[in-house]
Amino acid sequence: MISNLAQGVQAFTSNVFLVTGERTVIVDPGSGFDVVEKIEARTDSLDAIVLTHTHPDHVGNVTAVKNAFDVDVWGYDPDSPFVDHAIEDEASVKIGDDTYTALHTPGHKNDHLCFYSKGARTLFAGDLVFQNGSFGRTDLPEGDREVLIKSINRLIATVAPDLAVMHVGHGPSITSNPYDDIELSARMARMTG
Repeated sequence: MISNLAQGVQAFTSNVFLVTGERTVIVDPGSGFDVVEKIEARTDSLDAIVLTHTHPDHVGNVTAVKNAFDVDVWGYDPDSPFVDHAIEDEASVKIGDDTYTALHTPGHKNDHLCFYSKGARTLFAGDLVFQNGSFGRTDLPEGDREVLIKSINRLIATVAPDLAVMHVGHGPSITSNPYDDIELSARMARMTG
């Protein structure tokens, strides 16, 4: 079961995905609102926090969630003050009841990861790609349009065209042909570069 706990929140935050199951995980705890209360309303325990990347809108609630649930944080960069354990490129990560492959996808930020489960036909895309051909900003520190395009192309080569759902860092999850949105994001990133 995947729920976006930031739905309807008016603060500047990323989406916050609570994934319940065998390993109950928060993918990006967000920022600027009381996410702990929202987690407690849906589950009694949490096993881990998994980060797509460490921009402030994705990690502002890390400390509150860590303190409330006594959990560790997993992310790409072990040197980040937010990350307790490193997730290497192509590592297997249990999220809920499914196993996901971590894909290092820089361009928006150097430590950016996407998480893809072929079996569940699900992708957590972070801020790499969004609905309708949008893609992550490259005008912030560590942003690089050419690197971003390579990362999107890697997604296209890795993700199966029968992808059922793509959960993104901002905006609605895509449940209707999300693979098409990834391809459109690649075209748009090349055109506007």
